[in-house]
Amino acid sequence: MTDSDCRSWFSAADLLTQDASAPVALIGAPLGLGSITPGRCDLAPETVRAAMRRMSVYDLETETDLSSLRIFDDGDLAIEQLQPAEALTPMLERLAPLTEQHALTIVLGGNNAITRPCVHALDLTLQRVGVLTLDAHFDLRDTDCGLTNGNPIQALLEDGLPGQHIAQIGLLPFANTKKAHEKAKAAGIHIVTAAQCRREGLAIAAQTALERLASRCDVIHVDFDIDIVERSAMPGAPGARPGGVSAQEFFDATRLICAHPKVRSIDLTEFDPSLDVAAISALSAARWVCEVLSGYARRTG
Repeated sequence: MTDSDCRSWFSAADLLTQDASAPVALIGAPLGLGSITPGRCDLAPETVRAAMRRMSVYDLETETDLSSLRIFDDGDLAIEQLQPAEALTPMLERLAPLTEQHALTIVLGGNNAITRPCVHALDLTLQRVGVLTLDAHFDLRDTDCGLTNGNPIQALLEDGLPGQHIAQIGLLPFANTKKAHEKAKAAGIHIVTAAQCRREGLAIAAQTALERLASRCDVIHVDFDIDIVERSAMPGAPGARPGGVSAQEFFDATRLICAHPKVRSIDLTEFDPSLDVAAISALSAARWVCEVLSGYARRTG
């Protein structure tokens, strides 16, 4: 039997193709330099692709079958040895065409410094674009010592992105400074703490944030920083802390977010495979990709 599943296994990795006409694109952005906590986030793109081989393409809970969907895999950007400021131009050159030609572009980081180029790739003027972050941190550290994974949102504000075009959900106590909080409030950023997310649900918080951004912006970029997840469930995230959201909440919010037609690009950041335990984080990242695709599938019914 040619379709015997004991002879072959059609996995999420089999959705990847070199056909550039696929509706969804994926690219690796293995930026590792410029991290406040040195690590190997540059290993993440290939680790996630490998873990996708362990994911099926069928969600029995919603009877969603992804087997007909294809993802154009544009490989990895050659930015492993670049500092965040140096990575801006090469990322723009590759990302801008992808976001123009595909309904959704997935960027596998890399550290959180990739978020700034991702946003610029959607709108060089920064006046039409909105940014949603699922993150334990504000990422509003000062930029006087250079660009790092701790200040992409601060850098975007300095670049001219309106604060009211930014929503940040999942922010944790004792992981941020009073100065960063005051910056966010002064800029008009929509702020949702981890406690608020627990009360109303991360997916509901994301939906509210998306509605707010969609009323102001034509296109939206979403930064999925995996340190929003509870540290015990995400050992491969150096910035994760106890008290974060559950992995299931993260997946549910991902699916809802990626169903929104104004979400044109997303990134997954701060996964360091060198810290992972029993492939927990790698499999979570691969499941995240499946949830992204399931959300996207809702756009076309």
